[in-house]
Amino acid sequence: MKKPLMFISSIGHYLPERVVPNEYFLNLNGLTDEWIYTRTGIKERRRAAEHENTNTMALEALRIAKNKLTFKISEVDLIVGATYTPHDTVGSFTYEVQREFGITNAVSISISSACSSFVNAVEIVQGYFAMGKASKALVIASEHNSGYSDDTNSISGHLWGDGAVAVFITNERMGTNDIEINDIITRGLGHIGQGPAAVYLHPRNGGLIMPHGKDVFQYACTYMSEITREIISKNNITLADLDYFIPHQANIRIINYVADDLGIDRNKVIINIDKYGNTGSASSVIGLSQHYEEMPKDSNIVISVFGGGYSTGAILMKK
Repeated sequence: MKKPLMFISSIGHYLPERVVPNEYFLNLNGLTDEWIYTRTGIKERRRAAEHENTNTMALEALRIAKNKLTFKISEVDLIVGATYTPHDTVGSFTYEVQREFGITNAVSISISSACSSFVNAVEIVQGYFAMGKASKALVIASEHNSGYSDDTNSISGHLWGDGAVAVFITNERMGTNDIEINDIITRGLGHIGQGPAAVYLHPRNGGLIMPHGKDVFQYACTYMSEITREIISKNNITLADLDYFIPHQANIRIINYVADDLGIDRNKVIINIDKYGNTGSASSVIGLSQHYEEMPKDSNIVISVFGGGYSTGAILMKK
């Protein structure tokens, strides 16, 4: 099957107003600002307000992305949601989006592969485009980590942030500022290390927990490097040709290790974990949204992710 053309025509992200600094955790679990920052790179994170959730943040991100849209939102014929922290496991936020914005002729689905969810969602769009079943897609990643996490947990409670990002993808170029999606690679890794036991979310029994952080760290470093090399080699460019590297924002030490292992200048690495914490599947794409407008023409961009369970993936793009 011929690989379809794919272009990001508009993107927008939403972050809640509430800022939670590291000092917040001192009385909860005894962790100091220095301890958290040294080990994670996080200084603060955004947390949803009481009236906010995965659905409301998805809608806010979409309102921002919609402002830059060059076609009618009613023309969207595919909506793919990416989240592992749903507000509703029956009526997903993609249905809320469809209803709120009157997108009446779209397939509407939601998927989860932990922090790899956005990359897998874009791969689903690629499949629909290739089959001729869609031509204008909307992908939204929205994570309400604080709705499931326990701030008193000294292992992982301090890691999580909330946020959402919305991306319109078309099968033809809609404007001069579009980013072309050249390739996507994903891989399930449930068979390695601690696998599904390393990070889990049991909604009725304990919430969002990461009991095997060292295992996650080890395999994230290994596979984010590996998948990046794979997608670069497959498309006959070199790591030196990269202008922007946008890794999943789980831990600054993982990000630095992967950048150094690949030989990527850290000035080319987009980082937002210091201000936003780990925003899950939305994290790397929020980074893309933050820098989208300033990226010069002909920039080579790679998103590289690793998700609990485990999973990995990468997207190669060119502006």
